Amino acid sequence: MTSNRPYLIRALYEWILDNGMTPHLLVDTSRSPTVVPAQFVQDGKIVLNLSPTAVRELVMGNDQIVFNARFSGRPMDVLVPIDAVMGIYARENGHGMLFPEQDFEAGTPESGPPDDVAPTTKPRRGKPNLRVVK
Repeated sequence: MTSNRPYLIRALYEWILDNGMTPHLLVDTSRSPTVVPAQFVQDGKIVLNLSPTAVRELVMGNDQIVFNARFSGRPMDVLVPIDAVMGIYARENGHGMLFPEQDFEAGTPESGPPDDVAPTTKPRRGKPNLRVVK
């Protein structure tokens, strides 16, 4: 299956806007081909305001997020690969979602099990493995 991350980002973006809040994106700038203003990167991360008044031509695709914004008065085209998105949240109250670190080589749930692991047909029993994120 494809990654659910781009779908969750789009859904949370709409949810944040519908509640009158300001969506912010937390981005890992070490992921290539991330294009962001280097002067605002701190510890390899940047927070981007995705409010409709702050960005133009926002396109949230399945592989990347692209838009145009002004930084210190200068326009810039920004490109963020979906796997560089660490989280999306509302500036006003912090509600949103942080995403787990992805390691596509190691067979994470988003990339599926390694090829040498046979899928099971029995449903898992026991407690669900979802947890509340505050």
